[in-house]
Amino acid sequence: MLKFIKSLYLTSRFLQLMLGFVAAFVLSYIFSPLFILLKFAFAGFILLILTDVFLLFFTKNGIWAERLLPEKFSNGDDNPVHISFENRYPFTLKISAIDEIPHQFQIRDFHFEIKLKPRQTKDYVYNICPKQRGAYQFGKLNVYAETLLGIVRRRYIFSENKDIAVYPSFLQLHKYDLHAIHTQLTDYGLKRIRRLGHTMEFEQIKDYVWGDDIRNINWKATAKRSKLMVNQFQDERAQPVYSVIDKGRVMMMPFGGLSLLDYAINASLVIANVALQKSDKAGLFTYSRKVENRVPAERRKAQMHKILEALYSINSDFAESDFGRLYADIRRNIAQRSLLLLYTNFENRDSLERQLPYLLAIAKIHLLVVIIFKNVELKKLTETDAGTTREIYHKVIAEKFDFDKYLIINELKRHGIQVILTEPENLTINTINKYLELKSKGAI
Repeated sequence: MLKFIKSLYLTSRFLQLMLGFVAAFVLSYIFSPLFILLKFAFAGFILLILTDVFLLFFTKNGIWAERLLPEKFSNGDDNPVHISFENRYPFTLKISAIDEIPHQFQIRDFHFEIKLKPRQTKDYVYNICPKQRGAYQFGKLNVYAETLLGIVRRRYIFSENKDIAVYPSFLQLHKYDLHAIHTQLTDYGLKRIRRLGHTMEFEQIKDYVWGDDIRNINWKATAKRSKLMVNQFQDERAQPVYSVIDKGRVMMMPFGGLSLLDYAINASLVIANVALQKSDKAGLFTYSRKVENRVPAERRKAQMHKILEALYSINSDFAESDFGRLYADIRRNIAQRSLLLLYTNFENRDSLERQLPYLLAIAKIHLLVVIIFKNVELKKLTETDAGTTREIYHKVIAEKFDFDKYLIINELKRHGIQVILTEPENLTINTINKYLELKSKGAI
């Protein structure tokens, strides 16, 4: 009985009819002939309620529903959630579903309605876009069934307390995967890179054929074989490519719902995949007060899984990053010349000048690319028309900060350090393009 009461709900139509009867009872005191008609109407109303309750409860499990989730969610992307419904009643139902989605989304009124014919199965799909990595928990899937009479509802509960992990944006891997084997990503509007000659990694000695470069003739092998032999070279491969992520407080600025740290994490996952596709070694480490989350650069099958798990566990400590410790760690642990993609941010020249000696020291032993972010919110202020004194003041300050960014870029370039200045949403594309540019020039 208690279970029956908990699963029985009254609809708005029931309340409307009850209000109508209350109004009719009031009128019956004024017009007494209406009282007899009111009694018959009320008896019919009770009969409708009993009929509606009987139709909903005579079948033990009249509704079946299931929430289908992927193994993990991709951070910053639309992730589909599938819900399957089956009507086991012999009549048409109106279904109202309330899915208790994770509290991180701060949505408490998410619901939808569908109509199911007898014995019909139907799927409903909606998308959710997480903005933080970590563990998310789905609550109950509440399904309310009502007949076409619409007087009462029966509640069903399915799929309670389902946990799912939100990982860095692995959906971007599929987006760029087919293009990773090419030198340019022209389909995404990226600039074309002209290949400059070839690298000098020896592959084999082969017979000379018409069209081979005569400068590559191997005269010793020619003398031994009594026919022309040439050295064959291939593009230099297996170069270490490290994503170096600053997880200090400067990377916690939010743009478009994601922090700069999450943008860097998503881009690092994609660039690791592209590097492995290009036969290079991919690695990763983060730094703030100390260097952590280290994944040595390798070219193994399980390397992407190791990088993905390391990126999932990265969290900011909101401290000021120690570039001196970063330099000491790189000097101690990375012996081979490598490409270092350093994701960080400088908002003014003073912050750059404090760290510039360490960046120059790193650039002497490795190919360093410093990746910093445009403040798109300041850009909006500089492009708006100022009408009041306050607006003029805000615009001038915004223009100063925006100009400081370009001074920072010029200062780094003046010292021979490669730089990427990018909007957060274009970080992945610009980073891949820079890697391919350096690769085509034989810089790594």
